Amino acid sequence: MLWRRILVSATTALAVAVAALGVAQPAAAAGGNYVALGDSYSSGVGAGSYYSDSGDCRRSSKAYPALWAAQNAPASFAFKACSGATTGSVRSGQLGALNSATTLVSVTAGGNDVGFANVMQTCVLKSEATCVSAVNSAISKVNGTLPASLRGLYTDIRSRASRAKVVVLGYPRFYKLSGSCIAGLTENERAAINRASDTLNGVIAKQAANAGFTFSSVADEFTNHEICSSDSWLHSVSVPVYNSYHPKAAGHAYGYLPALRSAA
Repeated sequence: MLWRRILVSATTALAVAVAALGVAQPAAAAGGNYVALGDSYSSGVGAGSYYSDSGDCRRSSKAYPALWAAQNAPASFAFKACSGATTGSVRSGQLGALNSATTLVSVTAGGNDVGFANVMQTCVLKSEATCVSAVNSAISKVNGTLPASLRGLYTDIRSRASRAKVVVLGYPRFYKLSGSCIAGLTENERAAINRASDTLNGVIAKQAANAGFTFSSVADEFTNHEICSSDSWLHSVSVPVYNSYHPKAAGHAYGYLPALRSAA
């Protein structure tokens, strides 16, 4: 019948058009060649299962970049993130993996530039007043020197990977206020640390937008999974000590991975 021939022809034409546009495989189009840059929040410190050849960078098979690559099977995957990385060391030591064929880049950077690990150590070991003072000093660095450092990093990423989708991920708030913790830091200290995290994320988001990159917050994914919640995806003070204040495997699988997936 005529209507049936018309329907078949239209369906065939639509299938050809979809195939030609590549609509059928958006994941492959977005992440054909994926490079994961950044600090310990990208390498996977705290998640365990570290690759033996990653040394002190502690790259984990349970970190969100490895999970995303396993789910999306990109044509290539360069996992360069390293524990302790700053914006400067990412620029000097990780960007060699980028080129004109790179289609997806993820990056976390900025926390180490302002000495966040030292701030947390101060807060654990010193008085409330000393802790809050250290947090405020870090916030001053976030607002003062960090924007230029981020601009330099993002400019270098764009110059090397001119066609890539770049996803900049933020950091979680560490504490659920009025939560279940009965010892450790005071509520004022916890609130100050959360304020610093919010400030850091705000500066990163602004610089990412200025660079034409996509910022993906993880604060919403980690809500009700902070330290002092009933189901924390973050280590508190831990042994080994380098795990402290880093996401557990669950934080990567249910926090960072969805944040990357929603933006990539």
